[in-house]
Amino acid sequence: MRALLAVEGLTKRFGGIVALNRCSIEVAEGSITALIGPNGSGKTTLFNLVTGYLPPDSGSIFLDGKSLRRADPAKVARLGVLRTFQQARIFPQLTVQENLAAAVHQPWWGTMYARVRPAERVRALELLDEFGLGRHAELPAIELSYGQQKLLEFATTLMSSPRIVLLDEPAAGINPLLVERITGHIRDLNREGMTFLVVEHDMGFVMNLSDHVVVLDHGAKIAEGVPDVIQTDPAVLEAYLGG
Repeated sequence: MRALLAVEGLTKRFGGIVALNRCSIEVAEGSITALIGPNGSGKTTLFNLVTGYLPPDSGSIFLDGKSLRRADPAKVARLGVLRTFQQARIFPQLTVQENLAAAVHQPWWGTMYARVRPAERVRALELLDEFGLGRHAELPAIELSYGQQKLLEFATTLMSSPRIVLLDEPAAGINPLLVERITGHIRDLNREGMTFLVVEHDMGFVMNLSDHVVVLDHGAKIAEGVPDVIQTDPAVLEAYLGG
């Protein structure tokens, strides 16, 4: 399969700390690729570089072979690269339905746009029903549970029909039932052709869901392959267990 997303030689420093060190990875179109590694290995930094929240010190990022050089988050989103965050980012005072409408007009940091147009209302309600949130459509988003807020954030990424979704810790802090629901949504969307890059510490979640796993340690790629191979790779075991 061809690479939909490719990063080549990405380096990012924060003062004397090297968060990414000439890191290169590819995400095949139509895949569910997992990005794993110990705390501080550079996973979230890589997400922030790919989605335009941070500029790389060096290296290149390509979407479908086209450079994302100097792209800001809004431009990256318009090109079809959407993401979630470790802590769900929603508009707490808008209704659940209005949160999805806002996602069409600008990313989360923009001016809130609460009016829901007819076509957006239909799409929003379809997604909310699919995610089990339909009966909460008119509630302020702040009234949702933490797990439901993560579902809502995931649903907002789909309003713009993305080409690839970057999920940052989608299973963290939520109950097993919601983890199963998120897993089902990812698999269903992937069967329809959507590409995913997933950061997650829950290894059971990662190994059961992913086609391909990339492992980072100290900002560099140390291994990649299918889940069964990664689980027994000596370099991976050393990174997680060797201190």
